[in-house]
Amino acid sequence: MKNGNNKTIIINMKPPENTKKEPTLWQTLLDSVIFCVCAVLIGIMTGAADAFFGIVLLKVTDIRTAYPLIFIPFLALAGLLIYFMYDRFGKEVSQGMNLIFERAQSKAKTIKLRLIPFVTISTWITHLFGGSAGREGVAVQIGGTLGSFVSQRIRLSNKNSAKILTVTGMAAGFSGLFQTPIAAVFFAAEVLSAGKLEISALLPTLIASYTSYHVSSFLGLEKFTVSSDIDFHISQETLLPFCIAAICFGLIGGGFALAQKTAKKLFKKYIKNPYLRIAVGGIAVSVFSLILYKGRYSGLGTNIISAAFSGGEIYYWDFALKFIFTVVTLSVGFQGGEVTPLFAIGASLGAVLAGLFGMPVLIFAALGYCAVFGAATNTLIAPMFIGAEVFGYKYMPFFFAVCTIAYMFNGNNSIYTLQKRETDVSNIIKFLK
Repeated sequence: MKNGNNKTIIINMKPPENTKKEPTLWQTLLDSVIFCVCAVLIGIMTGAADAFFGIVLLKVTDIRTAYPLIFIPFLALAGLLIYFMYDRFGKEVSQGMNLIFERAQSKAKTIKLRLIPFVTISTWITHLFGGSAGREGVAVQIGGTLGSFVSQRIRLSNKNSAKILTVTGMAAGFSGLFQTPIAAVFFAAEVLSAGKLEISALLPTLIASYTSYHVSSFLGLEKFTVSSDIDFHISQETLLPFCIAAICFGLIGGGFALAQKTAKKLFKKYIKNPYLRIAVGGIAVSVFSLILYKGRYSGLGTNIISAAFSGGEIYYWDFALKFIFTVVTLSVGFQGGEVTPLFAIGASLGAVLAGLFGMPVLIFAALGYCAVFGAATNTLIAPMFIGAEVFGYKYMPFFFAVCTIAYMFNGNNSIYTLQKRETDVSNIIKFLK
């Protein structure tokens, strides 16, 4: 358009780019209240589901332990059944933990509820027939799925509501199973992005975590704790063994994550048929499980953990064999988690190092229990509080020191392949410069 002075006037008919109104204070407060209510609901549902899963899993473990020669030889057939279940009826949820991460990172729009029965039943089968696996993967997937389910049924002005409630569910799942509510909060807050905390989800996560913890405890799921009155101090004599042990924990934890990632690639490369892959892996694990102490390295590894903290027999090779059995079991397609086997690996390694250095076995086993878990998951704060909640807050300074050193030596590896890395070494070097 031209005016009287022959100057061109441009009229922009497009609306401003940022026309969406920011939520008001009252909307924000209302969202916070709704988040807290949802957190209680998620905590109740997840705690109940965790208790049911955990109690049945312990019964399954007792049955396999009592009759190893009846169940362990058929691990390969159990693996074929698991893969058939997913291939025929559960392809949409076959990604498991990766699907939870994608939802929490706003990459996936939904998670089917069928994920819960699939991962639960397949994990029971894995443990019944002697696979070396954990349980936290199931708990976190249960909680994350329920958190996502609740987020789809509410409308909030907060655009990150789905992410917040999924993270809330992840914390509830971890807390309900392991009965460590504070560690669960930090685990969910830092596991998605190493070196970065999801502060926005802190309050609902805390509420859901404690709710799940109390519900699962009320329903009969017992918490693992170790009481100790050992007076341990860092001195000139103990400093070097302490640091060497911490470095070893970091290398083993990071090595576990790297080994699992590499093993999955190699198995897929050389055994392309997934049915054949899980069958071959199942045969190998069952044969060697029976040869090596009739199932000592099957299941969660709680037998090794108990031995480390009760004065039982720990072999020098326990941590290495549990490491290998768990990597193979999970890499070929069996279901479960990694955390409890990592606890067993760390506790047995700590006990071995304590014997070599003449240090208190209970202290070093406890440090390994926490630090190997932290190094393998690439988390820093959660393992510190795992140690404090299981072994006592009086040892918190030691957990802080050893977990920090282990974290520095894990190679920035993680068992969770979709975890974002915020602590790249190159960025640290640039910052120092």
